Amino acid sequence: MKVIINGEPRELPGGTSVADAVAAVTGGAPGAASGVAAALNDEVVRRSAWAGTPLKDADRLEVLTAVQGG
Repeated sequence: MKVIINGEPRELPGGTSVADAVAAVTGGAPGAASGVAAALNDEVVRRSAWAGTPLKDADRLEVLTAVQGG
């Protein structure tokens, strides 16, 4: 299936969840998703729902990382 992640088209296998996509974007290292938020089709997805939220063809996922600074 084709989805848009952070504005870039990607081809992903069917059944890919928000959690899978976030792991792919963040490198999947333990703790890498700390400080990360996800929005699917302009709606924030709670972290507790990432694994149970499948992506569908033509979905738009934004993976946002909190950055500290001034």
